Amino acid sequence: MANAASGMAVHDDCKLKFLELKAKRTYRFIVFKIEEKQKQVIVEKLGEPAQSYEDFTASLPADECRYAVYDFDFVTAENCQKSRIFFIAWCPDISRVRSKMIYASSKDRFKRELDGIQVELQATDPTEMGLDVIRSRAS
Repeated sequence: MANAASGMAVHDDCKLKFLELKAKRTYRFIVFKIEEKQKQVIVEKLGEPAQSYEDFTASLPADECRYAVYDFDFVTAENCQKSRIFFIAWCPDISRVRSKMIYASSKDRFKRELDGIQVELQATDPTEMGLDVIRSRAS
């Protein structure tokens, strides 16, 4: 079913992989890409559970928009092990205007397809999604 706002469909694989990340913790992160020709959101990259946040940020292109989900583990002040699922809308300032518009108009519907997002982050440069930002938003 295509999104009325942008005409983008969400590939079933996106939801499937997200459920695996959420329920089974099969992945540390997932990077999603909009395929303009196919008019759909697809899975571009899957991060292994052992991969770090640096691996995740390195997998985002410097000049193109992406959606991403990151499973962030942390320890609370009470010493409890917790995890938060972050949805990150990555739209670098240097990406194409058309691309930014498509990602912006498709974001809300795509996010609704992924049930279980706990924190949303919008980033236009790496400092806006640094580990310090993630930590402060997680707790």
